[in-house]
Amino acid sequence: MPNDRTVIHGALVLAHGDTAARPADIIVSGDSIDAIEPAGTAQSPRQIDATGRLIIPGLVNAHTHGHGGLAKGLGDRWSLDLLLNAGPWINGARTGQDRYLSTVVSAVEMIRKGCTACYDLSAMLPVPSVEAINDVAQAYADVGMRAVISPMIADRTFYQAIPGLLDAFPAQLRSLAEAMRAASPDATLAPIREAARTWTHPADRIRLGIAPTIPLHCSDEFLAGCRDLAAEFGLPVQTHLAESASQRAAALKRYGTTLTAHLHRMRLLGPGFSAAHAIWIDDAEIELLARHGGAVAHNPGSNLRLGNGISDIRRAIAGGVTVGVGTDGSSSSDNQNMFEATRLAAFVSRVFDRPPQDWIGAAEALKLATEGSAQVLGMADRIGRIAAGYKADLVFLDLDHVNLVPLNDAIQQLVNGEDGAAVRDVMVGGRFVLRDGRLPDLDWPRIAGQARDAAARLSRVNAGTRHTADRLAPVVSHFCVGLGRCAHDLPRKLAAEPVGP
Repeated sequence: MPNDRTVIHGALVLAHGDTAARPADIIVSGDSIDAIEPAGTAQSPRQIDATGRLIIPGLVNAHTHGHGGLAKGLGDRWSLDLLLNAGPWINGARTGQDRYLSTVVSAVEMIRKGCTACYDLSAMLPVPSVEAINDVAQAYADVGMRAVISPMIADRTFYQAIPGLLDAFPAQLRSLAEAMRAASPDATLAPIREAARTWTHPADRIRLGIAPTIPLHCSDEFLAGCRDLAAEFGLPVQTHLAESASQRAAALKRYGTTLTAHLHRMRLLGPGFSAAHAIWIDDAEIELLARHGGAVAHNPGSNLRLGNGISDIRRAIAGGVTVGVGTDGSSSSDNQNMFEATRLAAFVSRVFDRPPQDWIGAAEALKLATEGSAQVLGMADRIGRIAAGYKADLVFLDLDHVNLVPLNDAIQQLVNGEDGAAVRDVMVGGRFVLRDGRLPDLDWPRIAGQARDAAARLSRVNAGTRHTADRLAPVVSHFCVGLGRCAHDLPRKLAAEPVGP
């Protein structure tokens, strides 16, 4: 019998392949699950009494932005374009400590709400650095989460990315927008290359990725550089794909085809590629993603918050695309609650003209938020299930919490009613990172105080940048709404030119 064998007993367990929670013992050795055995049969000197708990696999967040932790509650009636316009003051002038604090705040919220791994597209302005990437990695290591950390990068500003936008500004405002510049491809990609070359974090805990933020914000030279860097070091790639109607219309103007077709031409599609949002894609794009093994990170809360539309995830799934669920960042969806995101993923599937049997049901939604998201992270062989050989990433919910009383159907109540409030303990790799509602390895009161101070200081420092963005905002909104209407007028299935095999 291994010396590190631990038996978790007394709980109801939602194990892989089960349609309902059942009493069972979970045997953990080191950081992994050895076996699931009938309740009361497993023996070990090391025991964890989980009586009164429901144990589920840790939820997996397929798309977020850790930099949003310090930017909660900013902006109300913001479209995506207005959010991008505000980006320089929301994320500007941050120190390494600010990046660390923001990521810790986001990670702590995820852990407290039952999420044990995430795909983080982190903004590191003006360009990424090895130090900045390690600040973010250290934040996840300190909280105890798994993460894919993908610096969010581009070589065009938002104003350069949208065809015709600069010309829409009156002269005085145009000079303000033109004064903003992105760094060169070499200056942006070099530090990511160095981080990849010197990466020391365990690959099953914290992976490095790369995120050309929005295809329109990237020149073809830059996209090719991201592609080649990813291939050289085996990095996963995620981008924001066709998130808004204005992006779809802008792509047709710039490329003469869809965003997905253009990424295919650039040879970016593949098993390591994932598309966040993918609202404004057609059947031909779904076929391209599926054919090349790409995935979609579905972010229903953010899609609704920013008024971008509702992604038809059933259509993507039926087309053979892997789908995971994400929260997006706290500056575009306001929270890191994967229970809420999972519920919305189920509910928004019901607005399309389909019979109820074609809706996303509770069991399927939960699978998308665990196994599907794990596949987006490139970790499907080790997380997202309670099964032998998988990592012991476990969430313990209080069966006496009102959300679960009475427990008529665990899966339906987790998806349709749980909000994270019943989470009491969270284990990642066999180690508790949340125990009876407390963070044993983190001084949360100190972190919270530092985060408040950082947010107040950044508000002062970025006041001038905010003033500039506020002056540009009316033109941005008017122009992009008009551009988006062009996409609304297009048929959903666009007759794009052939893009090859």
